[in-house]
Amino acid sequence: MTQLLEKAFQEASKLSDIQQNMIARWLLDELLAEKKWESLFANSEDVLANLADEALKEHRAGKTTPLDLDAQ
Repeated sequence: MTQLLEKAFQEASKLSDIQQNMIARWLLDELLAEKKWESLFANSEDVLANLADEALKEHRAGKTTPLDLDAQ
């Protein structure tokens, strides 16, 4: 465990049981969400690569226009 994480746990241990459980639930939810995102991106690598190839092909064919961030 890193020193920073250990310090965070030490500080959290000073809180009430309810606050500790809220932090624990938040951390577990965040870790689960991160695993889900990693899985989604890992499984979509081929799809993303194909979309990138298609976008480059359209750009080379002159079918794209520059993005105007000032346009409303």
